[in-house]
Amino acid sequence: GGSAALVSSGDVGVYAMASPVLEISGHDVDVVVVPGVTAAQAAASLLGSPLGHDHCAISLSDLLTPWEVIQSRIKAAAEGDFVVSLYNPRSKGRDWQLGKTKEMLLEHCPPDTPVGIVRDAYRPTQRATLTDLTSLRPESVDMLTIVVVGSSQTKIIAGRMVTPRGYSL
Repeated sequence: GGSAALVSSGDVGVYAMASPVLEISGHDVDVVVVPGVTAAQAAASLLGSPLGHDHCAISLSDLLTPWEVIQSRIKAAAEGDFVVSLYNPRSKGRDWQLGKTKEMLLEHCPPDTPVGIVRDAYRPTQRATLTDLTSLRPESVDMLTIVVVGSSQTKIIAGRMVTPRGYSL
């Protein structure tokens, strides 16, 4: 009969706990989902504006989604020239998926495609790094990191990752 709160990092509705809680609670529990700032948005703000045009998010965790499905999504995102925010990029038990993703993206994207790596966004230990797709080192990434891979239009301008909206200024 009491109330409880389930707190999740980032936005509870994006790769977090809202979905499983709603699935298991059914009609028995009144669930209120309060939105937060997504990891992709937090990372993007620290990097500049990489999500300024079409973009997508893909989780590299194959715990609930088969790797073959994830691969097809990565390929579609690369072929569609989307900026891609990679969630759950690498853990101790899943240490090869980001390397494979990098290989797949390099089949469709230029080697100098900008990549932003953000760990612990808006926490005291935050770290934001800019690199390119060829130089991306999967071993430097963990589960507290989000990797943002630019599109063919993404540029580094004054040390910031920017995907132009397409307007002439």
